[in-house]
Amino acid sequence: MDDIQRQNQINDIIQKDAFANFLGAKVQIVKPGHCRVSLTIDDKMTNFHGTTHGGIIFSISDMAFAAACNSHGKVAVALNVSICFLKPTYPGDHLVAEAKEEYNGRRTALYDIKIYNEKTGELVAKSQDQAYRKKQWFVEPVS
Repeated sequence: MDDIQRQNQINDIIQKDAFANFLGAKVQIVKPGHCRVSLTIDDKMTNFHGTTHGGIIFSISDMAFAAACNSHGKVAVALNVSICFLKPTYPGDHLVAEAKEEYNGRRTALYDIKIYNEKTGELVAKSQDQAYRKKQWFVEPVS
């Protein structure tokens, strides 16, 4: 298996995220350590104020984080997540969460996630997430 086949296999596994599929989120691995998740907000994703529920915004941020930190093929789980909500969004808005690897260590990694409203270009939330990498590969590295 070459690097391209390996990355395709990793992507195929990440695309099976049941919760992302349930919400209708689109997950795109840009490259190892870098991912985008997009989601169009509908009425069922709002709170009692009529704005996007914070859990939805957190969810797409978490999906981008999970895909980015697992995009190397090694099992990675969340160790710490911190999110700041900055602006409200509404049904019909198309949100994009973009995760970028800032640090990739042997056992831990750090990610910067920005969630923005594609229609306005405004930053609606920002998250900094830390991952813990297990000693287990779900797609073995190319030797």
